Amino acid sequence: MNLPRRRFPHLSAGAAALPAVSRIAQGQAYPSRPVRVIVGFAPGGTADITARLIGQWLSERLGQPVVVESRPGAGTNIATEAVVRAPADGYTLLTVGTAQAINATLYNKLNFHFIRDITPVAGLIRFPNVIVVNPSVPAKTVPELIAYAKASPGKISMASAGIGSGPHVAGELFKMMTGVDMVHVPYRGGGPALTDLLGGQVQVMFGTVPASIEYIRAGRLRALAVTTATRADALPDIPTVGEFLPGYEASFWYGVGVPKNTSAEIVEEINAALADPKIKARLAEWGATALPGSPADFGKLNRHAEIQRWQHWPAARAARVVCAVSR
Repeated sequence: MNLPRRRFPHLSAGAAALPAVSRIAQGQAYPSRPVRVIVGFAPGGTADITARLIGQWLSERLGQPVVVESRPGAGTNIATEAVVRAPADGYTLLTVGTAQAINATLYNKLNFHFIRDITPVAGLIRFPNVIVVNPSVPAKTVPELIAYAKASPGKISMASAGIGSGPHVAGELFKMMTGVDMVHVPYRGGGPALTDLLGGQVQVMFGTVPASIEYIRAGRLRALAVTTATRADALPDIPTVGEFLPGYEASFWYGVGVPKNTSAEIVEEINAALADPKIKARLAEWGATALPGSPADFGKLNRHAEIQRWQHWPAARAARVVCAVSR
């Protein structure tokens, strides 16, 4: 049921970084027209399906369309710059994820400064990645994949959602810790990468669990291990990579950001969505968990903890080398 448009209270959590008086805070109804959510990857990946799930909920709640718009390319930098240049009026949101935190350490020169130009609004989800292979690959376990890759150096293709994406750095960490030689094949998002993995054009991917899980359940992809320190509730029989490679761990997340100087009233609606039992159940089916919190909570994650983590992470350093070579 569509609910009438409403006037939001100004949120003190984000007020320190925002103008004293915003267009919304002055009392105008929000939203009075469609809201855009920009995603930095092609349709079909976890960023896209998460944005569509939350967008549908918000649309029904707010009484206005929430349009998900894909702007793939440059490891989410194209999408991020589009939002940085958008009016700070609350009608353009950015799906922020691990890739943006990685990019803050990966690229020396960009036309924007992620920390300065994007204001954090709210977290959405946390999720593991999973090593998935095309069924034609003979490996059924992580040790078998390592042995298979070492027997065929440079002949196994490892798909990713793009240079510097979560699947890329998770794969690079695996390569570094095992010494295997797999050819990285970057795509413009997890959706196109999974399509080619299903078709056998590439052999392996460190894909996100939400985007991969239905293919795993249907037997169209074989799951070898999840990348988190503990097993995923949605895939309890699948081991962790760390069970075979002690010390291996990689987890990822998505949230929402807006152009700087945008008031953050929409955060209460996003957190309401994450508290909805139906949304929680849907996320659990995907192997993800909700990541609610204030703008300050999300800011600590994406502006500080994650950027510092990826700046010093070995796999991110390897990705920086790949990025430098590709430019």
